[in-house]
Amino acid sequence: MPAGITTKDEATDGLVWSILGQTYTLKQTAADSMAWHAVFPSGTFVPPHVHPTQDEFVYVLGGVYTIWLDGKEQQARPGDLVRMPRGIAHGIFNKGDETATSLFWVTPRRSLQELFARIHNVPDPAEVVRIAAEHEVDFLPPPAA
Repeated sequence: MPAGITTKDEATDGLVWSILGQTYTLKQTAADSMAWHAVFPSGTFVPPHVHPTQDEFVYVLGGVYTIWLDGKEQQARPGDLVRMPRGIAHGIFNKGDETATSLFWVTPRRSLQELFARIHNVPDPAEVVRIAAEHEVDFLPPPAA
């Protein structure tokens, strides 16, 4: 990983992904970690899923996230750090009226960058779930009605 500063308006390697209504701007990538700035418009979310080989973190910059973590719903506000250990089911939701922003990172990176490249602009959530399973991100089935 090269030393330096990724400015607020810059994306590492110019990589910005649009994933199911959210915008992810790559800020750092190396074998041991990956970080991205995330913009979650109101009503967008990442459904409950598990990373069996990665720890994931969210540092909330703006807005409020509803975090479903290990079966419990919690609120994360600006300045809060959400810790989602590998193997623990979690989901991230913006149920508020304003856009939520945050810095996400994972360790190790594994194939998450490749996953984001593959699901960029894919409009079908079922296809995103299928592709994610090929990259060590396992979405949980929806709850029974």
